[in-house]
Amino acid sequence: MKTFLTETFLLETETARELYFNEAAPQPIYDYHCHLPPKLIADNHRFRNLYEIWLGGDHYKWRAMRSNGVAERYCTGDASDREKFDAFVATVPYTLRNPLYHWSHLELERYFGIDLLIDGTSADTIWEQANAKLAEPGYAVHGLLEKCNVAVVVTTDDPADPLPDHARIAASGLKTRVYPAFRPDGAFVVDQPAAFKAWCAKLSATAQADTGTFDGFVSALKQRHDFFHAQGCRLSDHGLESCFASECSDAEAGAIFAKALGGTAATPSETQQFGTWLLLLLGRLDAAKGWTKQLHLGALRNNNSRLRARVGADAGVDSVGDFPQAAALSWYLNRLASTDELPKIVLYNLNPADNYVFATMIGNFQDGTIPGKIQFGSGWWFLDQAEGMTWQLNALSNLGLLRRFVGMLTDSRSFLSYTRHEYFRRLLCNLIGNDVAKGLLPNDGKLLGAMVREICFENARGYFGLDLDPAFAAKKG
Repeated sequence: MKTFLTETFLLETETARELYFNEAAPQPIYDYHCHLPPKLIADNHRFRNLYEIWLGGDHYKWRAMRSNGVAERYCTGDASDREKFDAFVATVPYTLRNPLYHWSHLELERYFGIDLLIDGTSADTIWEQANAKLAEPGYAVHGLLEKCNVAVVVTTDDPADPLPDHARIAASGLKTRVYPAFRPDGAFVVDQPAAFKAWCAKLSATAQADTGTFDGFVSALKQRHDFFHAQGCRLSDHGLESCFASECSDAEAGAIFAKALGGTAATPSETQQFGTWLLLLLGRLDAAKGWTKQLHLGALRNNNSRLRARVGADAGVDSVGDFPQAAALSWYLNRLASTDELPKIVLYNLNPADNYVFATMIGNFQDGTIPGKIQFGSGWWFLDQAEGMTWQLNALSNLGLLRRFVGMLTDSRSFLSYTRHEYFRRLLCNLIGNDVAKGLLPNDGKLLGAMVREICFENARGYFGLDLDPAFAAKKG
């Protein structure tokens, strides 16, 4: 008899099971933040084997393999696809109680129908069965999105990108609507003159504008913001250690810009000033167009310089940071709110110690114009596992309105990550079901069912305002 990943996985009560199967599971997926490559979607890419779709680019798995004593050659190096697959499969039995154990088994079962414990003895069978499935017509990218009932995908895009792949996706007839998000990381690196100059040159070519002057730089950014809007973009995104919060006049920002473009690195205080000026500008642009700004705060990135130099960015050498968050975040939000230019914002923290900081901060800037205008985002990165998701749900419940929450996202580069939504939905339903069993919530299926549907899909659909294919737009609770 099956005892692992059964139908009742993570669902401890009858109420939880009813909510999950009747209300949560049927809901489409609204993936409003991810790192899926638009080119693969535009190409309707077919994966050559299980390694490419399951392990390629997955830094979560690389971290586990390194911790298990696996040489880098089998993580990011020149080993064959099968050798890398075997190295990960041999690692999986050592991931017991790590979320990778759940995720890896869920991915194989939900996508490929493989119900085996992952270890060396099952490796051949898993490899052969999954590769046979990947050769079928429905296992190219478009088929995978359809299989997972994905209504919306929002990718993460550089403003200097001309977005040709998004244009091809829009013309493809794909029912999943795919939109860009505006993430201008390159505009902030005035402390890295070579990188800043290179990014400005790329922006200049794309915008066909002169970014050699401060006014031209600002004009080009605004032009790209307009272009993204015309392509359906309604979200921006920033990954920061903490929010910028230093006074900076236009003249000071211009001087810092000129200094960096001339090859002299901005000082730490100048970098803070320029970042503040730019973040305020972009916040006002977002507000004027009705966009949602996402702030991902608290990652300490690229800790291992040797591995970073060898492998590159996103190598799996980032960690939770312990940066002060409250004062700077309050300053930034207040500065925009004081002039009625505060956009919709989703705040994500990476340090769980900041859960109550963020959950209380959002309440300071709700203004009665939009339900849940300022959101405390779902458990992110190292926190998108059972404990971290539950912490976030509890903090939001205690200090805000859980029923207005816009729910889960993948934040992933993998087309197999939509099981994260199942994981989240099961945890949400279990949390509610346990509260009913304790007498903390009424055993009212209509009331609780509405909340589950809203958190899983309907709130995001209303909040972000992105167009859906009629097949998804017609879905009601």
